[in-house]
Amino acid sequence: MMIRLTANKPVLDPQRIESFLTRGVEKVFPSTENVRDRMLKGERLTMYLGIDPTGPTLHLGHSITLKKLKEFQELGHQVILLIGDFTGMIGDPTDKTAARKKLTRAEVLKNAKLYKKQASAFLKFSGSNKAILKYNSAWLSKMKFNEVLELASLMTVDQMLKRDMFDKRVQEGKPIYIHEFMYPLMQGYDSVAMDVDGEIGGNDQTFNMLAGRHLMRVVKDKEKFVIASKLLVDPSGKKMGKTEGNMVSLDQSAGEMFGKIMSWTDDLIIPAFELCTFVSDSEIADMKKSMEAGANPRDLKVKLAKAIIAIYHGEPAALKAEEVFVRTFVEKTFSDEAVEITTTSGTKLGDIVTEAKIVESKSEYQRLVKQGAVSDSNGNKISDIHFAVTSPIDIKIGKRKFVKIKL
Repeated sequence: MMIRLTANKPVLDPQRIESFLTRGVEKVFPSTENVRDRMLKGERLTMYLGIDPTGPTLHLGHSITLKKLKEFQELGHQVILLIGDFTGMIGDPTDKTAARKKLTRAEVLKNAKLYKKQASAFLKFSGSNKAILKYNSAWLSKMKFNEVLELASLMTVDQMLKRDMFDKRVQEGKPIYIHEFMYPLMQGYDSVAMDVDGEIGGNDQTFNMLAGRHLMRVVKDKEKFVIASKLLVDPSGKKMGKTEGNMVSLDQSAGEMFGKIMSWTDDLIIPAFELCTFVSDSEIADMKKSMEAGANPRDLKVKLAKAIIAIYHGEPAALKAEEVFVRTFVEKTFSDEAVEITTTSGTKLGDIVTEAKIVESKSEYQRLVKQGAVSDSNGNKISDIHFAVTSPIDIKIGKRKFVKIKL
């Protein structure tokens, strides 16, 4: 007997739809009202998130849009996770003052190996409304040169130069390569090839996503919506990501995640709760008020670390990570036994600890670094044997040696 599966019906809950369209969202194109109306009418929509595999692991920056994609899936809509295995070889020029290093196909595929597993912390890839995994080489690698030229004829150089990053390079006399102009076209063509209703990405991807909106209108006569999410940025305004080296990677252990989050500045606490956790808006508002009233930020940071770690490692691991952190650092294990050293900014850590006889020799220091036995007070391992101290830092070497370095 044949069993006929009925199509998934979208959830018409105004409160959940409003939260989806506003929490962690920077801007919606053409407008929040437009997308809200379509969702409330019960139209089942398809939206995708594209990720170029330029590194071997996803990080918390990716989790922001994956979290939104999860909400969209749970509202009964179709979601696609697109791996940019073709565009990843070219390199997205977004925010780059120079051309990216090109990657080989082997490098790109190796980088993407864990992406689906890590994305599964948010998306369901099985069941009646499963997320679809696609690779953009399926269409981009098959395009003929005349098709590429036809695609290129749909956008102008003037449109490209309106992009801040390209305009800045022109002003600074730095080169812009033709393949970099092609990147927004390729990403935009992803929308056309998949015939989607919408796309989500970080607000740094707005230009590329709007290129897709333009192509959908020209090629398909279809109005694609775009949701640009907020970014988690550090105090200097740089986005927290693999390029900047200040992000929590999803392949890190619970302890490494905990230590890294505890090292964040206090002004990241509330934005991180909004963007990286499922803590309710009302609870986040209460925490914000408590901080303004003088509550200890450290307590909220511990809560933040546990909320984030629970998503990827489970609650027991989050509690264990807190226990280890408290025992090692809060209960003065570190400060009671630390040797204080004053040095100048830019001095290599290896030189500091060998001259102070903390370790016997530079070769011994290098061996300890390679073994993962050198870390800061937050548990972040120092893996670069040439690591230089540029700000006050507490260092743990092995199990029993502690150093407080001042400038």
